[in-house]
Amino acid sequence: MKKFLAVMLMALSGVALADAPKVANNIEGAAESIAPAFTTPPKDVGNIPITFPHQPPLVPHSIRGLQVTKNANQCLGCHSPDVAPTTGAPRVPESHFLDRDGKRTEGTSPRRYFCLQCHVQQANVNPIIQNKFDTIRQAQGK
Repeated sequence: MKKFLAVMLMALSGVALADAPKVANNIEGAAESIAPAFTTPPKDVGNIPITFPHQPPLVPHSIRGLQVTKNANQCLGCHSPDVAPTTGAPRVPESHFLDRDGKRTEGTSPRRYFCLQCHVQQANVNPIIQNKFDTIRQAQGK
């Protein structure tokens, strides 16, 4: 009985391996094959209105070439509390200097250091897949 099960398992695994390229091709064929066009973001559009509650502010300028790594955060070159008054950029809020226990840290909190996790650049593009998203203002008007 054990030999029979072993032979059956080997046979089934052989069939599964033989069908693997077909499955992979079906998945690849189903994936979107249209690459989004490169867009040039607006130079500086000022504050962009939020579209849902508790949304992080959007980045109204190009972030091309800005480095945000564990060793450097070039966003802080304009947005840090010391420099923001002279650059006119919005200051990093106080919440970004608090650890998870609510205690103030010397610099930006490690959990808030990578700005581009939450704050994203905007550009006017034609989306590949259309959606029916309503902003909070549009939803309130209905």
